[in-house]
Amino acid sequence: MSKAKLSKAKGKKAGAKKGKGINTTPLYVLIVVLFILYILFQRSVLLSALVGVTLFLVIIATIVVELGASFKEEGMKKSMLELAIAIVVVIVFWFGLKAVLNTQYPLNVVPTCSMLPVLHRGDLVAISGVISAAQLKAPIINVSGTEWNATLHNFSSEFLECAAYNASNGTVSSVFAKGDELVLYPTSGYNRVIGLDQQGSNLIRYGCGTREVKTSSGTSFLEAYTTSITIGNTEIQGDRNNSIVVYKTVPQDYFYSLGDAYIVHRVYAVINASGTYYVLTKGDNNPGLDIQFGNYPILLQRSDNYIEGKVVFVVPYIGYLRLIFSRQLSEPQGCNTTITHD
Repeated sequence: MSKAKLSKAKGKKAGAKKGKGINTTPLYVLIVVLFILYILFQRSVLLSALVGVTLFLVIIATIVVELGASFKEEGMKKSMLELAIAIVVVIVFWFGLKAVLNTQYPLNVVPTCSMLPVLHRGDLVAISGVISAAQLKAPIINVSGTEWNATLHNFSSEFLECAAYNASNGTVSSVFAKGDELVLYPTSGYNRVIGLDQQGSNLIRYGCGTREVKTSSGTSFLEAYTTSITIGNTEIQGDRNNSIVVYKTVPQDYFYSLGDAYIVHRVYAVINASGTYYVLTKGDNNPGLDIQFGNYPILLQRSDNYIEGKVVFVVPYIGYLRLIFSRQLSEPQGCNTTITHD
């Protein structure tokens, strides 16, 4: 056999061997289908968990198959070299992103529906580091360090939710009905209602009203809602143009006890306590500020880094992959209702 024919025969043989590799196209199609089903079945705890776990296993299986095929077709050394290059590229990209955005955690995911309709669960957010109040779009309120420290030592007195009170039967609810009275209800401590005119000793005083809430089924109802806060002589109403930040919860926070390691919420106001800054936040789809639910103000200080950064860019849906891998499979409460803002 001539060299040309021998070379051609070897080429055909090599091509035949290469063609016998596993076709992974169906696996990728299955990943896309499962991903779409996972998003659609979010409101079913059982189905979302089942689809999420299946998707997780299919992704792992696809990676294993791809690596196995690569080792077989290209050889161990070449495949390991390509894998190493890919890892280096990812590391360089990650550290470059950290440097550009000036934060340790440049990417995060919206884990709940508390920011509807602006942000949705599963949105991937890029965040830029925050080291000063000047970087945040929000009103700044000045208070003395003495009165703020006194407030911090008894901050549970500020854990007051706006609520609807039915005087005839003594019931307290978040849903406002005809004949109800708007009151404040302690999140922790005494089981009693507080009139809106009985907040004189508190540094932060709340104004309450109602907002229409629409459900996923098409119905609606009125909910007791925090319409403003007053500190000293300054009244502030929520502004949906304010910055959105990602911050870490601390062990004494109510959200921390629910398993929320971090929160993505909008800044309501910044308190300047004689040069030390604290941030008050609120979810757009929540009826009250975070402090009203039993969470402490966020210290804005670079050394503590409680605020990971402010949101500068959003990519829909991609963040669901992280939620799946972190086993946050089913949709949390509150995703079937959206507060209507004026």
